[in-house]
Amino acid sequence: MPGPYNFLLGHGERLVEAVTLPSGGGPTTLPYTEEEARSRLRPQVRAAVQRFAQLADEACPDGQVVGVLTMHPQFIAKSYHPQQLLDDLGLSYVGARNALVQPEKWTNPDRRPAPAETAELFISGRRAAFGLWAKRMAVGPLPGGDQLQKVEAFRAPTAVERQRNMQRLAPGTPLIEVGLHLPARIREKILASFKRYVESLGGTAEITHALQMPGIGFVPVRVAPEAVDRLSQFAFMRVVRPMPRLRAFHPVERAATAHGLKASSLPAVGAVDPAVKIAILDGGLEEDGPMAPWARSHEAPHVGDATSDYLQHGHNVTSAALFGPLVPGQSAPRPFGTVDHFRVVDQDPEDDLALYRTLDRIDTVLQENPHELVNLSLGPDLPIEDDEIHPWTALLDSWLSDGKRLLTIAAGNNGTLDRPSGNARVQVPSDCVNALSVGAADSTRPSWRRASYSALGPGRCPGMVKPDVLSFGGDQKEPFFFAAPYGQDAPPMSLGTSFAAPSALRMAAGIRAHFGSLLTPLALKALLVHCAEDNEQDTSERGWGRLPGALEDYVICPPYTARVVYQGKLAPKQTVRMFLPLPETVATGDLQITATYCIACPTDPRAPRNYTTSAFEPTFRPNMERLSASGNVPKSEPFFQARDYMSEQELRSDAHKWETVKHKTATFKADRLKRPAFDVRHVFRLDDLPPETSPEVSYALIVTLKAPSVPDLYDQVVRTYSARLEILQPLVEIPIAVRP
Repeated sequence: MPGPYNFLLGHGERLVEAVTLPSGGGPTTLPYTEEEARSRLRPQVRAAVQRFAQLADEACPDGQVVGVLTMHPQFIAKSYHPQQLLDDLGLSYVGARNALVQPEKWTNPDRRPAPAETAELFISGRRAAFGLWAKRMAVGPLPGGDQLQKVEAFRAPTAVERQRNMQRLAPGTPLIEVGLHLPARIREKILASFKRYVESLGGTAEITHALQMPGIGFVPVRVAPEAVDRLSQFAFMRVVRPMPRLRAFHPVERAATAHGLKASSLPAVGAVDPAVKIAILDGGLEEDGPMAPWARSHEAPHVGDATSDYLQHGHNVTSAALFGPLVPGQSAPRPFGTVDHFRVVDQDPEDDLALYRTLDRIDTVLQENPHELVNLSLGPDLPIEDDEIHPWTALLDSWLSDGKRLLTIAAGNNGTLDRPSGNARVQVPSDCVNALSVGAADSTRPSWRRASYSALGPGRCPGMVKPDVLSFGGDQKEPFFFAAPYGQDAPPMSLGTSFAAPSALRMAAGIRAHFGSLLTPLALKALLVHCAEDNEQDTSERGWGRLPGALEDYVICPPYTARVVYQGKLAPKQTVRMFLPLPETVATGDLQITATYCIACPTDPRAPRNYTTSAFEPTFRPNMERLSASGNVPKSEPFFQARDYMSEQELRSDAHKWETVKHKTATFKADRLKRPAFDVRHVFRLDDLPPETSPEVSYALIVTLKAPSVPDLYDQVVRTYSARLEILQPLVEIPIAVRP
C-alpha cells in the first residue's frame, strides 16, 4: 500500500501483451512510366560511365568505382530499397546521405513539383558493370523490374562535392580528415590502394591511426592543399575536410575565483551509495585534492603529461558530478556516488593527431571499465553536419547501442556563433542518438532560458531534438560554483555546458542510489527526459526542457498523478500492446497523459539519414471497445504524430519516426478512455548487422497519468494493479524535501 511518499511505480512491462495486427498496403503508384524512366536515366548513366572512365586506375581500388543513385522523395522507406536493381546489375550498396531534390513529378499528377528531402544511395561496382548498365538502358526490359521507375537521378560524384570547408585549410602540408567507403569484402584493398594513391600525390595517409566502423572509415592524411582536388577523385572517398581541433574546454569555461565569497564546506561522510560509480572522461584530477574521499584519478593508456588548464577543467567537471552547482557559504550536499576520473587528454603542441589519439583512449577506457554512468565534456571543435556522421559520434553510439550505459555529453559552447551557417549547432559528438546531449540553462530559478553560449539544435534526422535536455550550466549573473582546491577560501566559478552535463548525470546517479539497479541506464535517461521542465522556447533552444535540480522531482509522483516505468526488449517486427494503468473508476474530468519512449539501437554510420536501425512506432488506442470500421482492431487516435496514416516523408519530419526518444503530453476526456494502450511495433531496417550485434532493442517507457479532479489517483492505481505494478521502494535513505 502507499506510504508517506508516492514513489515511482515499476514493472509496467507486466501490462504488456504480444499482439498481431492486420497488415495494410495496396498497389503502389509509380511517378514515372517505364519509358519515362528510360529516357530520363539513360543519358545520366552514360554520362556517369564517361566520368568513371576518366579516373586514373590508381584511384579505383580493384577496378571499382562509386556512383550516386538519388531516390524519388516518395520512395525512401526501407521497403523501396532497390536491392533487385543492384543484384541485377552486379552492384552493391555502400552507404547513403540526405539530399534535397525537386522531382520532375509526383505520383499524384495534380501535385506541383517542389523541393523535398530524399536519400542519395552510394553504389559500388566495377566500371564494366556500370558500362553494361548503360547498354541495357537502350533496349529490352529495364533492369531491376520497376525499381528504376522510383529513381530520380544517377550520377558520378565530383571531387568538389566531397570537400567540406577546405577553404579553411592552413598553408603548408596540414593534416586533413578523409572519410572512405569501406565495404567489408574489399576493405583492405581500398585502404592499401588509398595509401598508395596519397603517396603518389606526395602525401602520407596515416593508416595506422584510421578509425574504422562497419562500412566506413576515417583516415588522417598529410597532403599539400594544391593536391586536394586530385585526392578527392579517389573513387571510394566519401568526404574530405580539415582535421578538427580538440575542444577540451572553451574560453567561457575558464574558471575565476569568486573573491569575497566563502567556499562551500565539503561533507565529512562517504557517498550515499559507493557502488554507484560515475566515469568522468576529461582533463585529469589531482590525486590528493579535496574531492579525494569520493573521486579517484586514473590515466588512460599512452596519455602524455597533464596541464594546469586541463586539470582545472577536470576538477570542476568532477565537482559538478559529485555536488552539482554549489552555493557559496553553504555546505555541499552528500554525493550520491563516487567518481573515477580518467584523464584522456594532454597538451602536445606537435601532436596534430590529438583528436584521434583521444578517441582511441576513450575507446580503451570504455572497453576496460564497466561503468554504467559516464560523462564526456570534450570532443571535436566541430558543429554537426546533416549528411555526414563523425567518427567520434559513430564510435560512441556503437558503445551505447545495447542500452547498458548512460553517457551524458556536453552540447558545446558555440551558441553565440552564426546561426544560419550552422556554426551555432550542437557539436560532435553530442549528436549521438544513444547518448543524452546536455545544453546549459542560465538559471536555477523558475524563470530560466537557454544560456546564450549553449549550442543550439536542431540535430539531424534522426536525432532532431538536440540537445536532449538543458541543465544549469551557469551565467554571468548566476555562475556555476565548484568545490575549492586546498588552500583556497573563495570558491572557483565558471559557466559552460561542460558542467551542465555532469550535473545532469549526478541526478541519474541519485536515482540509481535511491532505487539501485531496478532501473536500467536507459530507464534513467527516459526518466530525466520525462521530468524535464519546458518553457516557451522552441525545442531547438531547450531540447525537451530543463532538468529539475531536486531528486524528489524524479522519484516521487506529484499530487494527482501516477508515474509508471516500463522496461524491456523487443525483437524486430514484433508488435506489443502496452496498456496504461488507468482504473475504471476514473471516468470523469480530464486525464493528462505524458509518455516518454527511449530506445537504444545499433546505428549505421554509412547512412546519416538512416542512421538508426530501429524505430518504435506507437499507435495510441484510447478505447479497447471502440473498433475500427473493419472491426479488426480498436480505433486509434494521434498521440506522438499529428495524425494517423502519415506518409514516410511526414513521419520522418513531423513525428520523428526514427528517433530514439519520443516525448509528448496529450489530454483526453476520461469517459472516452477504456483500457487505453499504445500498440508498439518494432521497425528494423538494417539487414547486415555485424555478427556479434543483437537486433533486439532495449526500451524504456515512462508514463504519467494526471487527473486534476482525482486527488487519490495514485492510491487507485496501486490498488487496481497491485498484482502487477510495484512501488519502487528506496534501497537507501536519502533526505527528500517534498514540496506542498
